[in-house]
Amino acid sequence: MGRTIKTAILFVNLHKKNATEAAATIQDELKKRRIETTVFSFEGKPAMPPEGKWDIAFSLGGDGTVLYTARTLAPFDVPILPVNLGSLGFISAVDMDEWQEVFKLLESGEVKLSRRCMLEISVERRSGIVMKNICLNDAVISATGIVKLIRLDVSLDSAPHTNLGSYRCDGLIIATPTGSTAYSMAAGGPILDPEMEAVIVNPICPFTLSNRPLVLPSRQAISVRVEDEQRSGVLLTVDGQDTFSLECADRVLIQQAPQPALLIFADRHAYYSALQTKLFRTGISKGTGGTDA
Repeated sequence: MGRTIKTAILFVNLHKKNATEAAATIQDELKKRRIETTVFSFEGKPAMPPEGKWDIAFSLGGDGTVLYTARTLAPFDVPILPVNLGSLGFISAVDMDEWQEVFKLLESGEVKLSRRCMLEISVERRSGIVMKNICLNDAVISATGIVKLIRLDVSLDSAPHTNLGSYRCDGLIIATPTGSTAYSMAAGGPILDPEMEAVIVNPICPFTLSNRPLVLPSRQAISVRVEDEQRSGVLLTVDGQDTFSLECADRVLIQQAPQPALLIFADRHAYYSALQTKLFRTGISKGTGGTDA
């Protein structure tokens, strides 16, 4: 079934070469189609985008721009067309010269939306919930000081309570399937199909070699408690973009978000093609597949 599109918003990362020109080209084409278009441009850390209801969002940049767009629009069920203006993109897989073809396929109903699991993150402190966020790639709890080893108590937030153990490590990555090719892969985690409903629990440089990456159902909520008397500061980083300082005894709860990110792709196999190209061209490196803004 085709999709009627009357309104659109463009998330434009001005750090990318030719971003302004690309936005103008897309805006002109949408205007010809009588589609009301809002352009939200940013450089560096974005301000809050304008409020409104949109039938489609364009992400113009790299994978990091898609992550920001997905977090911003997560509650609104808006499909995202990820136009790649950077280098090789895992998530931003539509090139500028392809977007019109993909757009037409969307309108005619010939393209299937890629539904990507997202995670909700909340931090509980003595005074209650002190932070809430959402991620498409990962949530990372890591040390901030010279001493990198931190202690985290990890459990499944379910009945009955299931303790996964006390982790002594440089940090802990909680990753979605989309984020499995990012920091988690660099830390030795598995690569998952991006449309799976699963979550990866992956310790960074664990002190105990038996602490291996785990793959759990995404419906399973995970609780991470920062143990007392840490020798380093502890930081929570969401999608490599938003940060929050944690205190001893803080509890970080990670659970599946109510709605997935909806990404528009003409060819699902483009993900695996990009993955093979990246692995063979550069090898596995920290940040692969998600931090290029």
